[in-house]
This record gives sequence, C-alpha cells and structure tokens, in this order.
Amino acid sequence: MSDTILQLTDVKTHFPITQGFLLKRHIGTVKAVDGVNLTVRRGEVLGLVGESGCGKSTLARTILQLVPTTGGTVVLNGRNLADSSARELLAARRDLQMVFQDPYASLNPRMTVFATLAEPLFVHGVCPPAEVPARVAELMRVVGLAPRFMQKYPHEFSGGQRQRIAIARALALEPKVIVADEPVSALDVSIQAQILNLLAQLTKQMNLTLIFIAHDLSVVKHISDRIAVMYLGKIVELGLAADVIDRPRHPYTRALVSAIPTPNPDIERNRQRIVLAGDPPSPINPPSGCAFHPRCAYARAECRNAVPPLVADSPDREVACVRLSEIS
Repeated sequence: MSDTILQLTDVKTHFPITQGFLLKRHIGTVKAVDGVNLTVRRGEVLGLVGESGCGKSTLARTILQLVPTTGGTVVLNGRNLADSSARELLAARRDLQMVFQDPYASLNPRMTVFATLAEPLFVHGVCPPAEVPARVAELMRVVGLAPRFMQKYPHEFSGGQRQRIAIARALALEPKVIVADEPVSALDVSIQAQILNLLAQLTKQMNLTLIFIAHDLSVVKHISDRIAVMYLGKIVELGLAADVIDRPRHPYTRALVSAIPTPNPDIERNRQRIVLAGDPPSPINPPSGCAFHPRCAYARAECRNAVPPLVADSPDREVACVRLSEIS
C-alpha cells in the first residue's frame, strides 16, 4: 500500500473580480492558491503555517472541494476530487472531513448535539437507525463529553466544548483524513492545550491523517510530523517539524521562526528578531518571479525574474529559493 494518501499537483484556486451590475466586466483575479504541490503521507500530521492571507484556509477548502479548483488535481486514495461529480464528492467525504476555526459558527444553533452528530450517520448510512443513539454517545465519550448532554444546544456549551463537538462530528464517519483549520485560535489559551492534546491522542489512536493549519509555529511543532510553510498562495518550505523550526532555510521561514516567543527571559532578551519590510503583496497583483523578493534581504535580480520551484535541498527538506547556498 502506498504511503501517500493525498496528492496535490499544481493546485490553483483563483477568484474573479468583476465590476458592474447588469453588464459585469472582469477586472482582475485573486490568486488565493497559485500552484501548490504537496504530498500528504498516510498517518502523519502535516502542519500548514503562514501569515494571514497567504491562502491556508482557501487551500483547506479546496482540498475538500468546498471551493472549486481553478486548475490542478487533488487526488485522495487514487481519486481526483477536482473532477468528481457531486455524488462522487459525497462518497469521498466519508474519508475526508474538516474541523473549522470558529466553533460558534460551524455548529447549527437550531440543532441539538444529538442531531448534529447523527446527521452524517443518517446521510451516509453508516449504521442502522436503531444504533445511532449508541454511536452518538460513543462519539461524545471519545472527545471527552458526557453523553447525557446530547439533547442540549450549542449555545449551552463553552467554546472548548463546542470545538469538541465539532471534532466528534468530523470523526463520525471514521474518515481517513481530517483537515483542521486553526481549530484552537478562537479558544482561550488554557483550552487550546486540551484540544491540541485531544487531537494528538485521537490521531494516534485512530490512525488518522491530519492536516493542521495554524499561525502559532510552537503549537504546530508540538503536534506535527512535518511542516509546510505557505506564502502568497505557494509552498516555500517543507520538511520535518523539528528541522523546519530549529534550522529554517527559506528567508520567510526564518522570519516566522524568529517571532516565536521564548519562555527563558535571558534568551528572549538577547535573541535577534527578523523584521520583514513592508506588507505581504496583494494576491490580485503578485510580484514577478519569487513572490517574497520585495521583502527579502537576500533578493537579487534573478529572484525578480524566475519563480523558484520547490526542490529538495536535503533529505526530507524542500525549499523554494534560488539563493540557498548564500544564506545557509
């Protein structure tokens, strides 16, 4: 059996910008995801990091085909989701589920916990109707909630409990891949650790493949096997989690890592922070060549002319930069 469970090849997700009411005119394109190549291995936790607006959430929704691909392929277990019909996508989503960022918005306020967790079981016919209550109770126990609460509504739970319900809903169909889009960013710090530990525990116990999206690199390092760094719709660095955090290669990754706070005050006082100049470019009009070159201290003429491919720099490390030999 192949180690690859999900393969993204030259994935692009572009959104047209139109002007006018009756006679709409195309005036531009938002290139939210622009040529992503990514291989997700069976049973691993892949962390996806980057600044706000870099395309992480759009890529997550593209993987699940919640937004259609403009180009490229999203292959799950040999099936190209980008070319699948609605019926085929419905079947594929038994193997591919998502945990959204905001548990306050991702749960239907008019549905009880039982109705929320039972709905996918009924839609996909996972078990006979008579067994659904027992299955819902088991899902609640798995995520650390008492089954006696299954007739309550989302507003009766705390933020952490709601996110546990959202995780239980994602687990209901026993998927092979779960995409977690910043699942702890809307929670209190004390609750974040509980949800992270729960995700790590469930990933090992159920042999899940998890794509974990977050801003906090220290959190991503804690839970991930590998880390992919995204900038302006492209992957610029990919490697083992500890290697990427401890020995970042791409200038953008170095800047992100330098922003991670250190609990030791002596180290924090003396370490040098890499501050990037300017703001991230607009995905409507990205720079020529390497998209990072306007903010990169190592940029030269060659960086403005050619888009660097994501190539192997060492075993288990891929970097998209033409000047690695000079900044190592």
